[in-house]
Amino acid sequence: MTDNHTRPVAVALTSGPTSPGSIDDFELFYARRALGRFRVRLGHQGLLDLLAEDIEEGNAFLRESARVSAGAFRAGTTVLSTRGLTSGEFLAWMDNAFAADESALLAAHPEHYVMAPVPGGSFNVVENIGPHVCSFLMGGWGTDALDWAADAEELLPESDYPHTMSSNLFLTDGTVVGRALTQFGDTADGFTASLTVYLPTACPQDVLEHHLRHYAVEFRNWIVAAAASHP
Repeated sequence: MTDNHTRPVAVALTSGPTSPGSIDDFELFYARRALGRFRVRLGHQGLLDLLAEDIEEGNAFLRESARVSAGAFRAGTTVLSTRGLTSGEFLAWMDNAFAADESALLAAHPEHYVMAPVPGGSFNVVENIGPHVCSFLMGGWGTDALDWAADAEELLPESDYPHTMSSNLFLTDGTVVGRALTQFGDTADGFTASLTVYLPTACPQDVLEHHLRHYAVEFRNWIVAAAASHP
């Protein structure tokens, strides 16, 4: 008996739509539109209520990973090269988005659920860490003042990457479950982004791998959105 699930099939778009793009491009457009509709209809609290059980399980995973790792982290870095936009233009757009445009932050990745400031100066993020839906806070974002960042092996020369931002990722009980170090430096025709995430060493390697992919998707889309605001 033939296993149809393993049979290679190629489908090509021969005619029909007049707009540019592939079938994958069309599907992505409609998927984003549908997802955006659900986010708006559900709103913050609706999303949190819907994901409450997932968040409880995801945060338990992070808390236990941090406990077993006893403060040790494993780093991974995604590097993006951009042409046609400066790091200053991008970071100005990001500052505005983090301050007042949550919809732009959420739109950058299908697994972004909440991205909003909270009292005390931290920023609440609800997103996937690997397969786990987690709710955590970012503190120190927008500065390079955290002690750990100054000694990080992944810290690049300031002369090449003058725009550095670092953060601890922590749960509401104060448990530090990760770190982030993002560094940006201009090139002749754009800029380079070095995006490092630190997860507890007890986290499986594939969890780190998925977050490196997560970085690639969200920052690519943020960069494209920033460029669209600078015609």
